[in-house]
Amino acid sequence: MSVMVAVAWSMAACGQDTPKTSEVRPVRAIVVEPKSIDDDRQAVGEIKARQESDIGFRISGKLISRPVEVGVLVKKGDLLARLDEQDYVNRLKSAEADVASAAAVLAEAQGSEGRLSQLLTTGTTTRSNYDAALRNLRSSEAKLDSAKAALALAKDQLNYTNLSADFEGIVTAIGAEAGQVVNTGQMIARIAPPGGRDAVFAIAESAFRDRAPDEKPAIVVTLLSNPSVVADGVVREVSPVADPATRTYQVKVTLKNPPDQMRFGSSVLGRLKTTTAPVVVLPGSAIFEQGGKPAVWIYRADTGTVELKPVLVSRYETDRVVIADGLGKGDVVVTAGVNRLRLGQKVRLDDGVSK
Repeated sequence: MSVMVAVAWSMAACGQDTPKTSEVRPVRAIVVEPKSIDDDRQAVGEIKARQESDIGFRISGKLISRPVEVGVLVKKGDLLARLDEQDYVNRLKSAEADVASAAAVLAEAQGSEGRLSQLLTTGTTTRSNYDAALRNLRSSEAKLDSAKAALALAKDQLNYTNLSADFEGIVTAIGAEAGQVVNTGQMIARIAPPGGRDAVFAIAESAFRDRAPDEKPAIVVTLLSNPSVVADGVVREVSPVADPATRTYQVKVTLKNPPDQMRFGSSVLGRLKTTTAPVVVLPGSAIFEQGGKPAVWIYRADTGTVELKPVLVSRYETDRVVIADGLGKGDVVVTAGVNRLRLGQKVRLDDGVSK
């Protein structure tokens, strides 16, 4: 009987589940050590002229010739465009005739005034007759001056039918074609001095978060099609108003001795030539989401467990994340296996920790 009882107890014991030990997951981690890094934020931009001038006619008319095209280098005095001059030639002839007529009237008035002046001295004419002749002389003189001014204006307008370059530069845009009727001041050609070149970028607002408003950082600019073509530059101007469509700010970088390959319109890559203040840099695999916000798993050496800690991300880069706040020196951050962890999870550091 005792043997049967022992067998029964043995079978009952075999039917029970053995208690499970808590799972310990292996993870990789790094020790937080804030340090300065190269600020390698980059942006794609375009080479533009530092200064551009819209050149146009001072008069209106029909454009009959425009010998320049975009990209042409023009010198001071070179012909840019020409208007049909026939109307202005006719105006000049009319002005010349008006001057001749006014000169003839003035000559007659001068003779009349001279004769009456002599008669007045002898008492053979009245003072009122002489005064009338004198008024006629002054009026004739004024009309001749007015005719001469109109003649000078007609000559200027005839000269204005030829549009010439005021300075040496490169034509960057064209605003009218031959045969078109153009208005006064309408842009015919846009000219930029060849020496002044800027690299212009559209930068997001987050790029200015950790920088002083008056800071003018150095920039390294490389040609996108040929990275070996490099020029140094410095930020010259930051637009105070964001673009209404893209919500980015235009940043102009003055280039120092830009190579000839950096022509107007070339695409370039700009990179900050500075280092940051001490920051925490983590691999992208260390970031975990908690309620839609970034967080990291912190290893607690005293308990061998992990806890979740929210962090503020300064920026995401290709293979790393720059942390702005939330971590301190000496924190041990899990960098691999974060998606399988839970609060209070016991972990084992795989091959120690890296710094």
